[in-house]
Amino acid sequence: MRACQPISDGYVERDGVKVHYEVFGAGEPTVLLLPTWSIIHSRHWKMQVPYLARHCRVVTFDGRGNGRSDRPSEPAAYREEEFAADALAVMDATGTERAVLVSLSRGAERSLLLAASHPERVDRMVFIAPALPLPPVMPRSRAAQEFDARRGEYVDWGKWNRHYWLRQYEDFLEFFFSQSLTEPHSTKQREDAVGWGLETDAETLVATQLAPRLTAEQGVRELLSRIDCPVLVIHGRDDAIRPWESAARLAELANGALTVLDGSGHFPHARDPVKVNLLLREFVTPAAPPRRWVRGKSRRRRVLYISSPIGLGHAQRDVAIADELRKLRPDLEIDWLAQHPVTRVLEARGERIHPASAYLANESGHIETESAEHDLHCFQAIRRMDEILLANFMVFHDVVRDEQYDLWIGDEAWELDYYLHENPEQKQASYVWLTDFVGWLPMPDGGEREAFLTADYNAEMIEHIARFPRVRDRAIFVGDDEDIVPDAFGPELPLIRDWTRDHYAFAGYVTGFDPAAFADRETLRHELGYRDDEQVCIVTVGGSGVGGHLLRRVIEAFPQAKRQVPALRMVVVTGPRIDPASLPQADGLEVRTYVHQLYRHLAACDLAVVQGGLSTCMELTANRRPFLYFPLAHHFEQNFHVAHRLDRHRAGRRMDYASTDSTAIADAITAEISRTVDYRPVATDGATRAANLIAELL
Repeated sequence: MRACQPISDGYVERDGVKVHYEVFGAGEPTVLLLPTWSIIHSRHWKMQVPYLARHCRVVTFDGRGNGRSDRPSEPAAYREEEFAADALAVMDATGTERAVLVSLSRGAERSLLLAASHPERVDRMVFIAPALPLPPVMPRSRAAQEFDARRGEYVDWGKWNRHYWLRQYEDFLEFFFSQSLTEPHSTKQREDAVGWGLETDAETLVATQLAPRLTAEQGVRELLSRIDCPVLVIHGRDDAIRPWESAARLAELANGALTVLDGSGHFPHARDPVKVNLLLREFVTPAAPPRRWVRGKSRRRRVLYISSPIGLGHAQRDVAIADELRKLRPDLEIDWLAQHPVTRVLEARGERIHPASAYLANESGHIETESAEHDLHCFQAIRRMDEILLANFMVFHDVVRDEQYDLWIGDEAWELDYYLHENPEQKQASYVWLTDFVGWLPMPDGGEREAFLTADYNAEMIEHIARFPRVRDRAIFVGDDEDIVPDAFGPELPLIRDWTRDHYAFAGYVTGFDPAAFADRETLRHELGYRDDEQVCIVTVGGSGVGGHLLRRVIEAFPQAKRQVPALRMVVVTGPRIDPASLPQADGLEVRTYVHQLYRHLAACDLAVVQGGLSTCMELTANRRPFLYFPLAHHFEQNFHVAHRLDRHRAGRRMDYASTDSTAIADAITAEISRTVDYRPVATDGATRAANLIAELL
């Protein structure tokens, strides 16, 4: 799922070759993100488009040879003049009179050609890792391995030839993008690039290389002599494809500005997108100076709270913590940067939602697109959410750039935690990180590859904390140390429990309510409309749309369960993202979209049937109610972290969706609905403990 959808798209056709373009955002100026080498298409700009489109108009197009554009077979069709002419045709088709040209690598020459031929159509130019014949130039004709002293490894540039491409195309892609993305922990960016490379073929790539190009500095000088506009050049010092000194030469010849990114490789816009985005924004459309400023001592205490939308449980515990914070600091102002379905809970409580929340890309929607029948590969889904997370971090960045807050709180706000550690200079306030699990864990059927990837993600997080301990002023684990799984982060990495003890404070679980308030279940049941002569089963799957299949299977089991338990009353709560009309109906069955203060109904019920989400399961545990829980297949958190915690509390009956039919569900309902439970107690002061830990920073 993309973070930003185009407002229009289409094709231009020149000499029988069709080129696909997309337009995002509105207003001035227009930024034209040019295609690079046809080994990849315009999606390589995915980290730039959402941010820029909030501030100006953005046009992209797939260069001929990849994406949704045609793939002519003749080398002449890939001359740089053809790409420049395509760019001009796209500008005409989109009504773009003038644009800021932004190019990557091989896109530099076509950018120069367009600006030199039509200077009246170009406002400014940005070159990222420009591939131009400027000294020093790295030859690509070597047939032997070469030792790269910077990385301490041999590089096999013998793969840089058309014969190898035609024989071993995918292996060449793996090699080339390993050299384009030399930064550690770049597995996702490399996977993206290889995937885009596989959308074309070796024959097309060979044709692009046979097309004539500039071969000497003099050609670059001649083009620059016809260009008179501001120029910015961005280059990674550790670029293994093009030396940064070549970019410095371009900046010198163009009388432009040069920004060298130490430690960055050939694709800094993919690997260091925050920095590149900010450089682009400042160059293209600088932010206006603030209209208002408040002296430090005149400011009220303000908190910006970022609550993850993946699960309504975050909202429940976060508002409980916020309430306790206000008791400790009555003058505290709290703004929420949040999205549906969290905003539904916040609005019901009268909380103040920051207007910039409207710009957040849809995380819950992405999770739903990743799900199958009661199956959600949580780790991979979050990996594939990288563009959405970056877009949402940039929203956060703009908010805190323009407004003063004393404290930021992120409850499993992955984008905030990751990109603050990647860009520690962006930290301007105290920061608290909250989570109820630590450590990505591989699913058994993921094999060696998934085991490697989860360990790599864990290693990067550990390195972040070790290098920049100042970023998190406080890390709070929502639970106790015994709730942490006994696993290791990966081979040669520490045990998760040991590391977490060293780096987290423990608040205990945060239910958001006191179970003692529901000790009189009879009175509570009457308040909620449940009769003494019925046995109530609540079926709920949380705030996402992933649980629809489980609801259908439980509904299918209802008639048989009703025959076995004549007093059974089943209430199905769909949540805000499942249409009740999409579910089957049954006599005596109630289907509700939303139940305010659902935890009260769970405290009153005789049995619950739920997914394996932590919040609902722990609410039931705290209220000592029997329940059946069905962890989502491939959801590592539900299958490992949540299951471990429930086992520790001796809570719930775990069920396997894949091997459980409606008859088995009816039998389980019959067996569990009258069972007396013997759960370990759940702490009731978690919100208070968390608030006390946070308030110290205020």
